[in-house]
Amino acid sequence: MIDSKLVEIAAQYDAMNAELLQPETASDPAALKRLGKELAQIEPVVTAWRDLNAIRKELAEAVEMRDSGDDEMHDLAQDEVRKLETRQTELVERLRVLLLPRDPNDEKSVILEIRAGTGGDEAKLFAAELLRMYLRYAERHRMPAEVLNADENGIGGIGEAIVEISSRGAYSRLKFEAGVHRVQRIPVTESSGRIHTSTATVAVMPEAEEVDIEIDEKDIRVDVYRSTGHGGQSVNTTDSAVRITHMPSGLVVAIQDEKSQIKNKAKAMAVLRSRLLDRERAKAAATESALRRSMVGSGERSEKIRTYNFPQDRLTDHRIGLDLHNLPGVMDGDIDKLIDALSNTYQAQLLASLGDGSQA
Repeated sequence: MIDSKLVEIAAQYDAMNAELLQPETASDPAALKRLGKELAQIEPVVTAWRDLNAIRKELAEAVEMRDSGDDEMHDLAQDEVRKLETRQTELVERLRVLLLPRDPNDEKSVILEIRAGTGGDEAKLFAAELLRMYLRYAERHRMPAEVLNADENGIGGIGEAIVEISSRGAYSRLKFEAGVHRVQRIPVTESSGRIHTSTATVAVMPEAEEVDIEIDEKDIRVDVYRSTGHGGQSVNTTDSAVRITHMPSGLVVAIQDEKSQIKNKAKAMAVLRSRLLDRERAKAAATESALRRSMVGSGERSEKIRTYNFPQDRLTDHRIGLDLHNLPGVMDGDIDKLIDALSNTYQAQLLASLGDGSQA
C-alpha cells in the first residue's frame, strides 16, 4: 500500500465532510444522498489508516523506551512492542482488503430468479425448497423479501420464481449463489427407493434503479391478461397480469402477483431493468482476465456450483471444495458459513492476483 494514496483518500474524506456542512448542500437532497453514500464507502479506510498512524507513533515510542538501556523498563516495553506490532499488522491487512477494487453493485438490493432444471417434478420441488431457503435467509437477517412471481405446479413445486430482496449490501452477500444447484435424494414420488439427481438454476442480479438503466417506452411492448392459477383457472376477473417484451434485447418479463395492473407493471419493469443491467455486467466481466473470471467460479448459470446430498446429509460447494453438514439447517436459511467462506476465498484470491505491492 502507498501512504500517499491514503493521504489523498483522507483529504477527500475531510473535503466531503466540509461540503456536507455547507448550507447549499443541506438544501439539496440529491447532494446529501451522494455525499452520504461516498462518505460511507471511504470512512472505514480513513478510520483504519488514522488508527494505523496512531499505532505507529505508539510503537516508535515503545521501541525507544525498550532500547533506552533501562533494564527495568526493557521487559515491560518489549511486551508493549509485541502487542503494538500485532495490531499494526492487523491494520495493514485490513487496509489491504479495504483498498481492493470494489464491485460497484455490492451495496445494491437483489433480484433472484430460481428455475427448475432437469428432473421433472422433483426439480420443481427442489426449486421451491431453494426459494424457501433464500426467503428464510432474508428473514434471519431482517432483509425485506417479496416474491414477485411464482409459477407453481400444484404439488408444492415451482417452475420459476422471481424474488426481490431489498436490503443494502444484499448483492454482496448473495452474488456467489448464482449457478446450477444439484440435489441428490430419493424423491417423494419414487416408490423403488432409488436416488435421483435433479437440478435448479439460480440467477442473482443487482437490482437496477431507473438511473442505472434507461428504458425507452417505444422499445417495449406491454401485454395485459388475466392471472391464472393451477390448471389454468382464472384467479382474477380483471386483466391485471402484465407481460413486458423488450424488443431490442428480446427479454420478456411476466408478473401476475398483484391484483393491480399498475403494480404488476412496476414490478415487471424493475425485473427488466435488473436483467438488462446484469447483461451489461456480464459483458464487462467477459473482458476481464481469465484469472479474475475463475475466482470462485464465474457465476454463469450453466456452471454446477453446489450439490445437496440428502442421503449423506452433506452439502458440497464445488468451487472451493467446502463440505458442510446439517442440510435441514441449510435449507432453513442457515447459509452464513457458506457465504462467508465464498466471500473470504474470493477476497484472498483477489489479494493474491494483485500481488503484495508496496507496504503501508
